[in-house]
Amino acid sequence: MKISATWAVLAGAAFALAACGSSEDASTEAMPDTVEMPADEALAPIEEEPVEDTEAAGPPPAPADTAPDLQTTEQAADAAADVAAEAAAAAEAAEAAAAAQE
Repeated sequence: MKISATWAVLAGAAFALAACGSSEDASTEAMPDTVEMPADEALAPIEEEPVEDTEAAGPPPAPADTAPDLQTTEQAADAAADVAAEAAAAAEAAEAAAAAQE
């Protein structure tokens, strides 16, 4: 009984919504001129010429002579070894200071 009542309510709602609809169709009111005129305007030839924007290019590039000096691989390896030795010495000093405080 509950199922048939549910179906009856759903059918009634469907018929109520169908009664609210409109039978007017947009294609019956549209005139060919109103549809085709915007398309014809888009195909019209362009009469304006492009103009270069000189401000959009930005400032001129920096000179190339400001590049850093290049090192050889031996010099870079020596510098890295020096930095590693300094870091090891700093770590040992920190460990010694921590041991002294205890």
